[in-house]
Formats: sequence, C-alpha cells, structure tokens
Amino acid sequence: MVVGKALCFLALVVALSVARGQVPLGVASAAAFVAVYLATGGWRFLLLVVKTLPRDARGLYTLIKITLQVRYHTRANSTTASLFQAQVEKDPQKPCLIHDDRTWTFQQMEDFTNQVANAFQGLGFGPGDTVALFMENCPEYVGLWLGLSKAGVVTALINFNVREESLAHCIRDAEPKALVFGGGMAQAVAGIVPKLPPDLQLMCLGKLEVTDLDPSPTQLEQHLSKSSTQPPPPPATQHKFRDKLFYVYTSGTTGMPKAAVVTHTRFFYMAYGVNQFFAITSRDVIYDTLPLYHTAGGILGVGQVILCGATVVIRRKFSASQFWNECVRHRCTVAQYIGEMCRYLLAQPARPEEQQHSVRVMFGNGIKPHIWRQFQQRFGVPLIGEFYGATEGNCNIVNYENRVGAVGFTSRIAPWLYPVTLVRVDPVSGEPVRDRAGLCVHAQPGELGELAGKIVKGNPSREFDGYVSKSATQKKIIHDVFRKGDTAFMTGDVLLMDELGYLYFHDRTGDTFRWRGENVSSSEVEASISSAVGLKDAVVYGVHVPGLEGCAGMAAIVDEDDSLDLEALTAALQKSLPAYARPVFLRLLQQVDTTGTFKLKKTDLRKEGFDPSTVTDRLLYFSAAEGKYTPLTASAYSDICSGKIRL
Repeated sequence: MVVGKALCFLALVVALSVARGQVPLGVASAAAFVAVYLATGGWRFLLLVVKTLPRDARGLYTLIKITLQVRYHTRANSTTASLFQAQVEKDPQKPCLIHDDRTWTFQQMEDFTNQVANAFQGLGFGPGDTVALFMENCPEYVGLWLGLSKAGVVTALINFNVREESLAHCIRDAEPKALVFGGGMAQAVAGIVPKLPPDLQLMCLGKLEVTDLDPSPTQLEQHLSKSSTQPPPPPATQHKFRDKLFYVYTSGTTGMPKAAVVTHTRFFYMAYGVNQFFAITSRDVIYDTLPLYHTAGGILGVGQVILCGATVVIRRKFSASQFWNECVRHRCTVAQYIGEMCRYLLAQPARPEEQQHSVRVMFGNGIKPHIWRQFQQRFGVPLIGEFYGATEGNCNIVNYENRVGAVGFTSRIAPWLYPVTLVRVDPVSGEPVRDRAGLCVHAQPGELGELAGKIVKGNPSREFDGYVSKSATQKKIIHDVFRKGDTAFMTGDVLLMDELGYLYFHDRTGDTFRWRGENVSSSEVEASISSAVGLKDAVVYGVHVPGLEGCAGMAAIVDEDDSLDLEALTAALQKSLPAYARPVFLRLLQQVDTTGTFKLKKTDLRKEGFDPSTVTDRLLYFSAAEGKYTPLTASAYSDICSGKIRL
C-alpha cells in the first residue's frame, strides 16, 4: 500500500513537471507509464524478476546445453556403451567402481562388458531380446546391463527385495528370454519357477544357495570365462541413441510394479543433468549406497562413471554406522541420499569421521525441511542438492541452491520454456479439475496440485517413453492441459509452488504412497493381506507420522468375528512383501464402506489416521522390538509421535 501511494505521488510529480515545461512530453509519458504500471501491482513482477532471473538463467543455460548434447549424440548414433568406451580410452587404469575390498578399473569393466556381449551373442541373444537381472549391488551388476546393451539386448532391472507373486509378475511383465540372478537370490527364484514361462532360460552368476532348482540354471561364469574381452561384432541393426537401454520398475496405482522404459537418451539426459547442476568431474569420487535397480543409484550415480569418468563407490546396502567412515576412507567428494538415510545418519552417535570427510555435495530426494539445516551443520556438507524426477516421466526438476525444502523450481517469468505445471485434482476421484473450456485448471502459488509435464515428441526433455505395458502408459497421459489438443504426463505426486516458483513435495495421489524411500502400491499390499486372512476385505493407505518422511502403511481389515490370526498374518507378510511395504499399523473393523461399484473407500480412514483417542476400532502397530503387532495404546501413540518408539 505504501509503495503504491508513493508511486502514484511520483506520477503526479511527473505530470506537474510536464505542465511546467520542465520535462519533455515523451520522457514524461514513459515515466508515467512505468509509474502507473508499478503502482497497479507491476512492481511485484519486477521484484520476481530480480529474485529469480539468475536462477532461471542458469537453469535455461543448462537445459540448452543438455539439449544440444542430446542432439549431437543422436546424430552420432552414440550409445551408453560408446560413451563409456570414451572414458576408458582417457584413463583405462583409473578406478571405475569400488565395492568392499574390490576395485574395478575402467579397463577391467570394459573387458567384462565385452565378455558379456560376446557370451550372450554366442548364446543366440541379439537386438529385440530382453534379459531380466535379479542381483544385489555389485560391479558385475553394472557390467551385465552395460555389456548386454552392446549386444542390443534390453535388461529388466528387478528390485531384489520383491518376492513371490510380485517377483514373478515383474519377470513376466518384461517378457524376457532369460533370467540372470545372483547365487544369493536362488531361493527366491526357486519359489516362483512354476509361475514363469516354461521356455525362460535361467542363468546364475555366483555360487548357488540352493541345489534343487528345476530346470537347473546355466552357470554364467563358464560362458564368460570362455568369451573374448575384445569388442563384440556389431549387430546387423545399428544401435541408436533413442533405443531402449533397460527397464526400471516403478510402483503404480494398478497394483503391481510396472516396467518403465529407459532409453539411452533418457539415461544421458538424467545423468548429465545431475552432472551439470552439481559440477561433477572425473576428479570426483561418489559414494552411492542406493540400490542399483533404482533410478537414483543406477542412473544418476553410476551415470557419472559413464559420462565423465568419475569413480563410484557402491555397497551391497546402506549402513548408517559406516557411511562417514567409508566417505573418509575412499576420499569421497560427492554422496547420494534418500530422505530416510539423512534421518538415520542424524540418529547415529557423533564420531570424528563425520567432520573429517571431503564431501562437498550430497544429492538426492526426500530430506525433510526440519532436518535440512541440522544435517548440514552437523556434518559440514556445503550443498544439499534436492531433486525430483519420475523414472519414466518428463518432470525432472532440481534444487541446486540449498533452498530448504524445495525439490526444484519452475520459471515464473517464462513458464513456457520448461512446461511443467501443477494441476488441480479432485481429492476424491483424483481426476483433473477443468474449466469451462475443458482445459485443466492450474494450481496457483500456495495451492496443492498434481505435477504434470507437457509431452513434446522429439524433444528429449519433454518426451514420455512410458512403460512396457501400453495400457499403463495411456493411463499416465492426459489431454487438453495447456491448450486444446496437447498431452501431458501426470506424475501422481502432489506438490505446492511458492511465489518464486520453488516446488515442494507434499504426497502421492491415488493408491500409492511413499515409505522408506520406496513407492508402495496399496492394492499390491491389499492383495497379499487378503490372501493371508482368508479373502477378508482389507484396505491399505498411507498415514503421516510426525517427524518421519513419507507415509507409513496402515491396513484396515474387516474382522467381524475377531478371528484374525496376527501371527499368521505377520509371517505371510514377511514372506510375500519387502520390509518397506509391510503395514506399520493395523485397524480391525467390523465392516468397511464400499462405493456403488464395490470399490473400497479409504479417504475417511486415511483422514482419521492412527490416533486411538479418535479411532474407536481396535488399533495395533508393528513393534520392531517384539517382532509382532502390538496394541496401539495412548501411551504408545505418544511415544511414536515423539520418536521414542522407532518404526
């Protein structure tokens, strides 16, 4: 108000000056226009420009650079393997991957990938074939998919936590010609062989944990040891930069994981974006303890080996107690995280190594705003690089400015340069809200909306490669978003944008929620529970727990006759679901509401949460200390909310 009055006064002074002949009419007209523009609110836009132009300019510069690089490699018919070969030629004896006490040089990795390509070509594999890969983190994991790509074979990267029907589904969904699994995964494979196609070839790398597999798997080492380390003969069909590289599985709202397509182009686009925004070079050593079947660990982390010749340290799994010790030991300069990891590290007792490391940047997603500064101050990490990106989608955004809580930004000055937007959705149906013209209604700053990205064919930053399943692909596409006739990818995530265009993650939409850094499919968990409790009605949803990232799983189960066997349910869930997907809370109901089409309602249940003072049904929580579901009393509820009881 004060600024507006001052500017109006300025306009009056200019007008009087013209009347007196002290200021030329043309200059006065321009000054008056500016004064009126600013007085009517235009000063807010100018302030926005001042605050965000440097950020937007750097983002635009990086986007242009990535786009030009993609076009260059597209014309050159580059592949991920050829990009890696270029790094091998620069320094073949440089450490490539470090795992436990093993160090693989770039030349050793190149030799191994050539052996893989030659071995599989000799076994009759080639372009158009798919191989499913089911192994824990190790250098061979990277060498297998990279070597298979040299033979034109697409690799399906299977989550090594999935079991039983979920595992069988993931393998079948990719329609592979063979399944390569680590010796430690043999027990899980043995349990699903009857559910797999009879002509699927089984190949084991490493010592078998079980010997009763039928059919008996091929010992892959025997073929690799006999194969040449020289580059394989080129396939009849020339590789292209837009070809499929591998499949990464992502949880959807339809129940089971879906195989998302990752092309060489998308691999480059995502990894190179991280490379540029965080200035990663061949001198960096990256600490990557994330699963290599994940986009974050397997693309954004390992991608730095391939694109710039950095060294990457991998582990079989994350260890909070060893994190900083290993960063110091390997002289790491960059580290990766997911939100839960940051909380686990803060919960560790102080140790000298947490201040003796050389980590200059940690990048990842999911760190909570309330621990962001605390994490940086305690561990002395100068830059936290938060990002958001769906594996298969086109809404990749990044926060490289230490903006606490933000997962990225979009330009408020020129939003058309990178067309991602927040779309209002109906909280009950989940469908986009539309205006009278039939276009999606965009959420304004301060409003929640589902993140959507415009699809533009031929533009690497705007394409949507989708899933192996065409029907699953179509479900993620909506029409008439920015204008009539256009299409956009819907992420399934609800975010909030502030006045400067910074975006903040809020929650998942639909039947998927995020817990312990993983997307959990409600319907998949519901199916497992239903089978375990004699097909009783059950609904699964995520509930917020104070101080924790994501949503903890809660299952509401109809138990009219109080006959539910909790021990049997616990055993069944431990057998069929990975740890992060098992419900933390149980709510035992006498009945559950359904819609007219017999879909189970969960909106009200989700709102009611797990507070025993407001929920009249019987409530339980999984006690890690006791290894079983325990009554959720008022005291236990208080301890969970305060963090005394860890979930």
